[in-house]
Amino acid sequence: MSDTAEAGRVLLRPEIDRMLDIMSERRRRLILLLLKRGTVETTDDVMLRGNGESDTSEIQLVHSHLPKLEDAGYIEWDRDAGDISKGPRFDDIEPLLELIENHADELPPGWP
Repeated sequence: MSDTAEAGRVLLRPEIDRMLDIMSERRRRLILLLLKRGTVETTDDVMLRGNGESDTSEIQLVHSHLPKLEDAGYIEWDRDAGDISKGPRFDDIEPLLELIENHADELPPGWP
């Protein structure tokens, strides 16, 4: 099978759709990239990176973004302590994070 055919087959997998859905929100991309870099451990760390975002951002973080990342298995999140760590499926999304990091200069402005 050619490299092009293999790449096309990979891009059609449902897991890719889920990863891209997760990555479609800037806040979730940021959380995953910070976890990859080892620079985030708590929800407070994530809020500090938001610099001046409103209370609605915190509500979205704890009621939307973190639960979605946790449901996908990309993070483990202790709601009571606020701790965030890599989840059991973090390795699945890490290649996509590396691709983003390695080609950051080619991405549109505003990407984390």
